[in-house]
Amino acid sequence: MPDIAFIFEVHQPLRIRSDFLAKRPFNPLGLRKLADYYFDTELDRDIFDRIASKCYLPANNLLLRIIDAHKRDSRKVKFSFSISGIWLEQCERFNKDLLESFRQLMDTGMVELLGQTYYHSLASLYEDSEEFKEQIAMHTKAMEEIFGFKPKIFENTELIYNDKIAKVVESMGFSGICTEGAERVLGNLSPNELYTAKNSSLKVILRNYKLTDDIGFRFSAKWWNEWPLTADKYASWLSNTPGQYLCIFPDYETFGEHHWKETGIFDFLEHLPEEILKKENLSFATPSEIISKHPARGEITVPEGSTISWADIERTTSSWLGNNMQWAYYTSVKELEHVAKESRKMLEVWRYFGISDHLYYMFTSGGGPGTVHSYFSHYSNPFDAFLSAYTAIMDFSWRSDAVAYTADHPFMFTDKEGEVLRTVYSLLGFYEALKVVSIESINNHAKRNDFARWIRSSLHDPSLANSVSKIRNMRGERLRLELERIIGERLKRRKLALQELVLS
Repeated sequence: MPDIAFIFEVHQPLRIRSDFLAKRPFNPLGLRKLADYYFDTELDRDIFDRIASKCYLPANNLLLRIIDAHKRDSRKVKFSFSISGIWLEQCERFNKDLLESFRQLMDTGMVELLGQTYYHSLASLYEDSEEFKEQIAMHTKAMEEIFGFKPKIFENTELIYNDKIAKVVESMGFSGICTEGAERVLGNLSPNELYTAKNSSLKVILRNYKLTDDIGFRFSAKWWNEWPLTADKYASWLSNTPGQYLCIFPDYETFGEHHWKETGIFDFLEHLPEEILKKENLSFATPSEIISKHPARGEITVPEGSTISWADIERTTSSWLGNNMQWAYYTSVKELEHVAKESRKMLEVWRYFGISDHLYYMFTSGGGPGTVHSYFSHYSNPFDAFLSAYTAIMDFSWRSDAVAYTADHPFMFTDKEGEVLRTVYSLLGFYEALKVVSIESINNHAKRNDFARWIRSSLHDPSLANSVSKIRNMRGERLRLELERIIGERLKRRKLALQELVLS
């Protein structure tokens, strides 16, 4: 008796201005406007409003009616959503009534929310997992604050998955994760059975991409030999598919945006639950119910070199990292992590640059996948996408370096045994570290004149290096306070000189 898990992906990116290279002004107007300097708020609003009217609001209202119509049935109708933090930000900014509509769905008790990365990013692919963990924590906090719900099941960006990602997700307290039922990983195993991650108790729920794509991609395709797809036909397919569960996981925009109302997609959605409940061997379930109800059939292994996703035919990471343009942009963003975090005020905008969609638009392969990528892109071609995005991230890099006073090489605070206590990448990071690093470490570095050498060789600031060298014989809290004073004054002078140029 398979459980049917309908999960809907809800995400809209911030879009880098398509004319950034040609028409950008030099000075953004204030820090709150810094994101608007790089990202096209008017375009984002127009697209969000269009999809809200065509998809989100009518689909939500329909699901509410469906849930209510079956609330007295022994087999309840249930749905799940994976909602990005970026989408929530736009919802709060552009359409708060829509957010209330999602709250009403949650109030039914028949809806589960999944966790994901707040910024719908590729942070899970970074060598260091800290940014990945931070974005997961941010998303969990948003779900709790907005909906009063703490996700138990995780869905990484675009269902990207490998053994390392599974370990991180388990460490963050999740009991299950959704990913793609890719044949190259499963071999002869079924995508409709529950598994555990390698050397882990984390349960792995697999998307049935064939049944999902029947709705998501083929529903309105008149060339398809199964067109038109009706609710009773689809329910029969589900009923005749063996397994513990069937995970149907499309974009929510499938309903009304990708397939317009005129195609009959809403009629299909309206009648599907009733047709499913006519089948005695089918029932609805949330992902959490699936992992609590069914035993794992075994373990699946996905090494980092075989990372899977739900994108394109290959179902790898090539949709975002398959060509040199994508790698150039991805690497440039990733390398700014430490500076963005030390400058703090630049961190949010840096994370916006990490939204996976920017890379998706740079996809250059043709055929069906190329058509899909072009459909979602607001650029005329992938090369324009790269030029705008890369120019924007280089501009942001310059501003971040100026704000944080970035060093050529990091400075590592160590203890007397040489163990690294803290690594900093800018003078601003150095200043903040002085407040928390042990006085013993500060004494040792000052005695060896390490601070002055680093400032001279890596920051190329001989005047500041001389000032720091003069107090190398001080010790204890007096040394800490004097270093803070000297560095703080240098940062203040730099900020006054650069604030009009860099931030406002």
